[in-house]
Amino acid sequence: MDFGFRLSPSSTVDLDKVDLSLYDRLAELDPGVRTCIGCGSCSATCTASAYSGMSVRKVLLGLQRGRMQEVEKMLSNCMLCGKCTMVCPRGINTRRLILNVCRLYANEEGDV
Repeated sequence: MDFGFRLSPSSTVDLDKVDLSLYDRLAELDPGVRTCIGCGSCSATCTASAYSGMSVRKVLLGLQRGRMQEVEKMLSNCMLCGKCTMVCPRGINTRRLILNVCRLYANEEGDV
């Protein structure tokens, strides 16, 4: 019998098995990433967020949870306008952070 819904696979992340090497390298390049409190101010002001789901907060969470494909997709939607940098209560240069993540991805692809 079809009830019109189905169970989806679990999206549980085993944090003990996540590869944090990319996040750690980002923290070496830009130590400010570790001061992010995940408040969402950057996401709230992001022009691209309304249309593409771009969010600096989600990018950082994705890096910490090993969801590299989702991070790469979000980064391709960033317009680098800098609004997120202006509203960050911790003063994180999120624009530079995004550029550093993109550089790390470029280096990853070059190493393969």
